[in-house]
Amino acid sequence: MSETVIKIEDLKKKYRLGTIGGGTLTADLQSWWARIRGKEDPNTIIGTDISTKNKTFLALKGINLEINKGDTIGIIGGNGAGKSTLLKILSRVTAPTEGSVKINGRISSMLEVGTGFHGELTGRENIYLNGAILGMTKAEVDEKMEAIIDFSECREFIDTPVKRYSSGMYVKLAFSVASHLDSEILIMDEVLAVGDMKFQKKCINKMLDVAKSGRTILYVSHNMKTIEELCNRVVVLEKGTVKYDGEVDEGVSIYLNSKANEFSVNNDLFSQKRQSYLPKNLRAKLNNLTIIDKDIPIFYDREKFKCKINWKNYKDIKDVQLRFEIRTIDDIPVATAVSETTLSCKKDIDTEFNVELDITRLISGKYQLLVVLCEIGELGGRIDIDAVYPACVFEVVHDKFNDYSFDWNKKQWGYIQLPNLYIE
Repeated sequence: MSETVIKIEDLKKKYRLGTIGGGTLTADLQSWWARIRGKEDPNTIIGTDISTKNKTFLALKGINLEINKGDTIGIIGGNGAGKSTLLKILSRVTAPTEGSVKINGRISSMLEVGTGFHGELTGRENIYLNGAILGMTKAEVDEKMEAIIDFSECREFIDTPVKRYSSGMYVKLAFSVASHLDSEILIMDEVLAVGDMKFQKKCINKMLDVAKSGRTILYVSHNMKTIEELCNRVVVLEKGTVKYDGEVDEGVSIYLNSKANEFSVNNDLFSQKRQSYLPKNLRAKLNNLTIIDKDIPIFYDREKFKCKINWKNYKDIKDVQLRFEIRTIDDIPVATAVSETTLSCKKDIDTEFNVELDITRLISGKYQLLVVLCEIGELGGRIDIDAVYPACVFEVVHDKFNDYSFDWNKKQWGYIQLPNLYIE
């Protein structure tokens, strides 16, 4: 009989929307007294949407799960499904509103880039800090130190404060620490989103070794390839509830089908979750993408993808380019197109353009669009200003009696339809 290491019963988590607290005791008392008298809060920031103030949001709506020792579980779902909230509760970063979580074993978690790292401490010092948090002695950490440094590929910088590390170096060291230290349960939330492809493969192999050793892994990712490669069980979350719990193939199929149904010609980009590598204070922010001359985003033979896109500018920015990246519904990159001309954006003035993307060579199927605003730097490199994925979902349909008269096996042939061969 399998040993249960995590038991979750009727787990709920409620958040309050808007700013909580006035920052000082005086401000809190002023707000409390105004609320008692039914008056407007004198500490409300100008421009705040009063209709949302003090409203609540239920991020988890009664989760029930049992996780056994040695399980490698992929937790998947769309943005806002409750994945990160669930992992934060399991990692004891936040407490549940209702329900219970019983954990048997030490947890090592990496919820985002550099979780648990202190910027002023060096890489080596942060390794000791993480070990101490897990209850390990200095001797136990010393025993694993060289293996951690070698795996992280950061030996040259290991005695440099981590505040000077790039996001990629953060990920490498943080993953290395989490995977090597002695913990029975390993929690990973989108940890491979920043690392390079070579390191991602190295991490997957390491997690496979960890799983074989009998440790339990909870892994959140939007990359279905890594989910299929690593996990022996999948939990699909949707709007704070468990939609599916079981076989990997079936779970991935349910998730992808739900993504494919998110069709809309009007796509709000402003409120979507941003890519993790972007700075917190954006200089410009994508606002909306509207597909032109379509009621539903389905494109037939020879039709091009035409849309109107706009964004808000918070700073003056020169040499801005727009980049569209097409990916399959299971997040495999297919093609990229960049605007030929550069743009100059003015502070506090919204920018809006009509964009045309040639998708006539895509095979039939469902696709997702990553939209990126980038700036050309002084040395010619591109710096991403804002990025939203998926900005929209669309489908390409070819008439089988037209040029595309045979069925494509996408796993074998690829996703781009090349021109016909010319034979003399």
